[in-house]
Order: sequence, then C-alpha cells, then structure tokens
Amino acid sequence: MKTIKYLIPAVIAAMSITDAGATEGKMKGVDKSNFDETISPKDDFFQFACGGWMKANPLPAQYSRFGTFDILAENNKTQVKELIQNLANTSEAKEAGSITQKVNDMYQLGMDSVRLNAEKASPLKADLEKITTAKRADFINIISWLHMGIGAPFFDTGVMSDLMDSNINIMYVSLAGLGLGDRDYYIENDENSLRIREAYKKYIETVFTLAGYKKSAVKTAVKNVMKIETALAKVTFTREESRDIAKQYNIRTIEQLKADYANIDWTAYFAGIGLPEVDKVCVDNLKGLAEVNSLMKTLTDKEIKDYFAFEYIMSASSSLSDDFIEANFEMFSKTLSGKKEMQPRWKRAIGVPNSLLGEAVGKLYVEKYFAGKSKEKMIELVNNLKISLAEHIASLEWMSDKTKVNALVKLNSFKVKIGYPDKWKDYSGVVVDKTLSYWENVKAANLFRAKDSYSKWGKPVDKEEWGMTPQTVNAYYNPTTNEICFPAGILQAPYFDVNADDACNYGAIGVVIGHEMTHGFDDQGRNFDQNGNMIDWWTEEDATKFKQLTDKLVEQFNEIVVADDVHANGRFTLGENIADHGGLRVAYTAFKKTQQGQNCEKIDGFTPDQRFYISYANVWKGNITKEEILRRTKTDPHSLGKWRVNASLRNIEPFFKAFDIKEGDAMYRIPADRVTIW
Repeated sequence: MKTIKYLIPAVIAAMSITDAGATEGKMKGVDKSNFDETISPKDDFFQFACGGWMKANPLPAQYSRFGTFDILAENNKTQVKELIQNLANTSEAKEAGSITQKVNDMYQLGMDSVRLNAEKASPLKADLEKITTAKRADFINIISWLHMGIGAPFFDTGVMSDLMDSNINIMYVSLAGLGLGDRDYYIENDENSLRIREAYKKYIETVFTLAGYKKSAVKTAVKNVMKIETALAKVTFTREESRDIAKQYNIRTIEQLKADYANIDWTAYFAGIGLPEVDKVCVDNLKGLAEVNSLMKTLTDKEIKDYFAFEYIMSASSSLSDDFIEANFEMFSKTLSGKKEMQPRWKRAIGVPNSLLGEAVGKLYVEKYFAGKSKEKMIELVNNLKISLAEHIASLEWMSDKTKVNALVKLNSFKVKIGYPDKWKDYSGVVVDKTLSYWENVKAANLFRAKDSYSKWGKPVDKEEWGMTPQTVNAYYNPTTNEICFPAGILQAPYFDVNADDACNYGAIGVVIGHEMTHGFDDQGRNFDQNGNMIDWWTEEDATKFKQLTDKLVEQFNEIVVADDVHANGRFTLGENIADHGGLRVAYTAFKKTQQGQNCEKIDGFTPDQRFYISYANVWKGNITKEEILRRTKTDPHSLGKWRVNASLRNIEPFFKAFDIKEGDAMYRIPADRVTIW
C-alpha cells in the first residue's frame, strides 16, 4: 500500500551546515571544474553550472542516471558493505537469533552464486504447485497469501493512518497488479510504449520458461498475463488523477464491500491476512475495484492461475539464479532505463538486509558514520528555514489573513526528525536460516514485514516511527503526521562539512529543507491541517487563487520538451515543482540573514548570491539516458534535474539580478509570466 509521502532525491552538492554568519576560517567558494564556461549562465544555467562535470564524468554502464545524488548513494553502499562484511568476523555472527547473525547470513546467502545457480528454479517448485493445483474456491486464499509480502495481484491492501483522523490506523484497498508499473505502457501505441510492451511479453515468456513451464503453456501464459494486466491498466488512475487525494478517500463498510464487490470473498480475504475483525476500509479506486470484481467472475481458472504464477515468479526472481537475474536486468534496467551493465553482486546482496532489516543495519550505520553534533547543527538550520517560511506566508499578497493564520499554525506544528529514530525496530520475529534457500529467507523476512504492518490496524498511529531507514540517502514530508525527515545517510561528509561557506550550504541542504517544508503547502499537502487530518482550512477565495497560480506553473512545465516530441507533465510533477520553487525562495531568504548573505564579498570571482544559485544547480548535476528520461517522465513525480534548475529559477527575481539576466536572454521570464506561490 502506498503511503502519501513526498520523497525528494535529496541530492546535495555542498551539504554542510554552518552557524549563521560564521564563515571566518571556513572553506569558501565553488568548484569551478563543474562549469561549462563556453555556455553563458544567461542562456542555459544548468549547462553552465554543471556541464564541465557532466563532460568529465560520462555515464557509468551500471546506471541510467548518475549525478550528485548517485555519488552519495554509491558512498553509502560502500559504507554499508564494509559494515556488513565486518560482521562475519564477529562472535555475534555465530550467535543464532542475533541481529548480527541475521544480517550477515542474509548477505552471505545473496553472495552465494554457486548455490543459487545450482538451485535454479527449485525454490519455486512447492509454491507454484500450490498455485497451479488450486481450485477456484482457493483463489481468494492465494490472493491473501501473495499479499503477505510476495506480490499484489489484482489489488493490494495496507494499513495507514485515517486521512480524516490521523491518530488511528485503518485499512486501505488499492488497485494494483501492473508488472510494468505504469498504465500507459499497456494502452498507448507510441513507438516507445510498443517497444517496451513487446520486451515485456518476451520477459514473461522467459521467466515462465525458466520456472519449468512447457513451451505451449508458456505461450498461453503470456497471453493470459497481458490480458489481465491490460484490463487493470485501463482502469488505473492516470498520473494526473493520482494527485487527487480526496477522490481516493472512499470509506466502505465490510457489508458494503460484500454487496458492491460480491465476487471477492472479503471475509476469507481478511481472515487470510490475519485480520478477520476488519469492519471498514478506504477504497482508493472504486472503478478499478469494480473491474477486479468483474474479472474474478469472467476470467477462466487457467487465466487467473497463470496471472498468480507470474506475480509469484516475478517477485521471487531477484532472489534466484543468474538466468532469472539477467532476465530482470534485460527488461527493467536495460529496456526500460537504458542501463548497459548489471551492478556487481555485492551491491545487489547488501540491498536485501539493508531493506528487510533496515533499522538493524541503520543502527550500526549511525554508530559509525553519524556525528552527534550534526543533529544539533541541522536543527538550527531547520529553525532558520521555518522562520523564513513564516515570513513568506505572512507577506503573501494573494492569501487572506484567515488562511495565513492557519498556515502559520501548521508550520509551527511541524515535527522534525533528523538522523535516526529514538526507538529502534525489533526484528526478533525474523528468522534467517541458511539451510533454506535465499528466496525462502527473503520471503520469510517479507512475511514478517507484512505482519508487522498489518498488526497496526485499529491501533493509534505511532508518530515516532520513521518512514525511512537512517542510512537512506533521501528526505521526506508526510502530511498525515505533518513531519519532515532527514535521515543520517544524507547528512555526512563530504556533504555535511562544517568547512563549507553559507552560500553553498543554504543553496544545497537549505533548499532541500525548504523543499520538504513547502510540501506541507503544495497541491496535496495543503489539504491537511496541523494535526495531519484531511480538513479544508482554506477560504474558498484563497483556494481559487492558489489553483490559478498552480495552473500557471503546470503550463510552464508542460511547455518543456524532454526528449524527441515528448513533453514534461506539469500536472503530475506539480507538487515537486511547487516545493522546488518554495525551497529556493525560502532558503534564499534564510541565507540573506547570515553575515555572508548580507555582504557582497566575491570568492573566486562570484558573489554570495551567485554561489547560492550555483550550489543549487550543482545539486542536480548528472547524466541520464534517453530511455530513463522517457521512463521518469511517465513514472516520477519529480521533474528532471535540468528542469528543476532552469525552469524553477526562471521564476525568481534575485536569480536574474545575481547574473544580470535581462529580457532577451534565454533564462529570462517576464514578470507577468512568473509564478510566486510561497
């Protein structure tokens, strides 16, 4: 079940935190080797600020996109690798049931290529037989079993706080079941969609063959899977519809579910996931669930069983032999994203304990890599940004005083999480047994995670729980808890460096902080109050003015051509574009309160304001394949890095002044066409 969180790849070029005004004795300036000085900042600021780095750092074969964020992620992987590999030599690694034993053994299972290749598809045999021999009356039990951490055929369920009452957890039912992830790949007939669809059919054929299906059965299975997934795609929300949270909040009692979707045995389903007492749910896609209800009646037994089997095989494939892994890479990395080379086994192997035992690894990570003083400095910077955002809200000309008061109450109620949780997750319920296959162990850990999530149903929301592990290189805002979170993984050297100057700090990590804060007031976050409840706290007139401004921002991004004749989707990326714009403006205001921000001292020929905007641009430097551009335009609510720089900055007057950009310059936008929201 998707939670409504806003995840920004918190890509930091100079992520250090300094005391406001304290710049004496610190490293100053920007890295001029990043520049492409053949390009004027007035014509293409992204290329000017990042082009030198992009030329000197061609795209590695393992990546479809590689930039500042990915460099930090690579450093993070190396750190986690060292942590995990060092566990093997400890006495705790031999202590059955210890967290060290679990993390170490899970990693070692993933690294054992000889065993994995010898086992081939044998770890699937028993479960596939369970699916292929099932009777129609068993299908609902197959669905609930797959939903316990394996796959999501037809629909999915999950526990999250009630959008209208953020203090209690309720059950959500959402449409699911698309192996390709995005609906357009199934129903559009442009060249790229057709190419991907044909490759996907080949992938389905390959994994069924590897799983031991006979040639005639494989051919039928491909047709059956595509038939069902295409039917689901046709009723899946468009990317634009997916941003309408109110449309997705549809409370139904179990009695209503049974009446409206009678072909799904809801009593058996909820008993199957261990929650027979569920009395109501929130359905996100009523039309979609109606289609599932119809399919459960009209599809043949063979069609449904082939679909179940594919969901199972696809979920297991990354934990099997190399031929399964290579098929996955060919489809999802090479065809979809344009990667040329698979990541080494160690990177894939550490990803499993790093995810399934995430906070256990995170605790080790924090002890070694996260300095305690970093948390204090980060809190100070967050407070500076909150003051600046409050000033922006108070000075808005388009918003009434009544709505401003509510906005300020929400801002002052932000919960800030930095570094790591105060309470660590208990993994005593996870058993890692090296006598079992890698897939059996991964499946068991996923089952633990599913049970842990479902166990929260009907209970008060734990607002101290984190939505990311400490070692994650990212950040988020969660509207249902009204919190912003910055894990330790993003707050370390060289990006968390007290020797960098304020201009670089505020232009990088400062904008990221401002970005996450602004998410509380974007097109989705604005629907939630200071307590995380979906309540309309706006006057009707202010809501209308907000929409007029956001519609204008949508059109700015819709005009962008990302590749060939494909345009950016300004509606789909609206929330992130609002947050980028707000983060830039708020961080700049906070920066101008520092001693360095108040003078005009040049360093390496650049003023403080110029260094601020260069630092922001360097956050997004990177190279990317055409395939990844097209994929992200369909599936990623964030704009591409180039446009997070060029399109966002074209709305900001201090940026024009900093680089003397005037009418006639490509980076200029006339005042009447600019958008200022927060």
